[in-house]
Amino acid sequence: MIKVGVIFGGDTVEHEVSIISALQAMENIDEEKYEIVPIYISKDRHFYTGAALRDMDTFKYFDNMKKFVKEVTICRKDKDIVLQKVKGIFGRNVNTIDVAFPIVHGKGVEDGSLAGFLETLGLPVVGPSVLGAALGQDKVVLKQVLEANNIKTPKYVWFYDYEYGMNKDEILNKVETLGYPVIVKPANLGSTIGIGVAHNNTELQKAIDEALEYEKKIVVEEMVPNLLELNCAVCGNYEYSETSLVAEMKMKHELLTFEDKYLGGGKKGMKGSKAPNSMSTSEFEVPANIPEEMTNKIYEISKQVFRTLNLKGVCRIDYLVNKETNEIYVNEPNTIPGSLAFYLYEPKGKNYKTLTDELIKSAIKDYKNEIRKTSSFTSNILSEYNGSKGLKKGVK
Repeated sequence: MIKVGVIFGGDTVEHEVSIISALQAMENIDEEKYEIVPIYISKDRHFYTGAALRDMDTFKYFDNMKKFVKEVTICRKDKDIVLQKVKGIFGRNVNTIDVAFPIVHGKGVEDGSLAGFLETLGLPVVGPSVLGAALGQDKVVLKQVLEANNIKTPKYVWFYDYEYGMNKDEILNKVETLGYPVIVKPANLGSTIGIGVAHNNTELQKAIDEALEYEKKIVVEEMVPNLLELNCAVCGNYEYSETSLVAEMKMKHELLTFEDKYLGGGKKGMKGSKAPNSMSTSEFEVPANIPEEMTNKIYEISKQVFRTLNLKGVCRIDYLVNKETNEIYVNEPNTIPGSLAFYLYEPKGKNYKTLTDELIKSAIKDYKNEIRKTSSFTSNILSEYNGSKGLKKGVK
């Protein structure tokens, strides 16, 4: 049976969101096909494994529950990827994994850091590659890449914290050319953490100060007028991709807050019913009540974004639409979306268990294709290297 290491947590402000996403996913992985190996990254960056990590109560009282889990490190031993016990004189193998399934959110894990580590071990990884994850995480570089490919995003200004400290008035004046209201965002966070709306100069400075508490790089965007917010997920790889249905977000405020998404009262959708197992509580409608022409355009752009950003796995792309002009702007991609965006595929007839099965199979297939490519040469230039004197004479 294939062992799937579901990795979650991490030193990120979206730590708890990752736990919820992972617990949901583990309940929806077919255990007749796969053995689930939970791997939790604590906020102090230690790795743990054990069956207790599939129970939410473990995380509510984690310091008291550590005796029921094992601290491990992930490493390669011969042909196996092993979870090796950290404590003790001799490292003991606790378990092995065949496929990594990172369900992480935020800086330091979702941004390609974790994917890079796992790929270095030579492990099939569900979800975005290092490049795709990094592009999806940094909102500034993301916009620059999308613009280079003629994909619309809202107008914006960006800057670093030290630049704001040195040239505050100049930056504020530049931001004000966008026109109020504007949205202030930390460049590398998600779940709307650290994001604020400003209607005037005073609110702008306050929003920037709050965003700088989380991140050194800030982006300020124009607020799209007559706003309609849409979501569409894409699942697949560079060869094949499938879009979900389009969802329409029912916004209570100018901006969906963290509380709206995760702490409010029941998430509604699927024509008014409560979305099962979905962590988000913001209201939405699936499919969106929009013209067929706009729906098809969203599908087209979604696949274009997926390809442009070198993505794989499942990604949810968030859109901002001006209802008067029908202009469509890409807000941002979520390269490892909350709940893996299963609720956007379920109305199409693809349930959560089928989605996770497809994601795991796709990761294994991608890995097999990758290892067929040439990754090193049989020649060894070190044989021609003469210590500190450099290359031997005559070698070019």
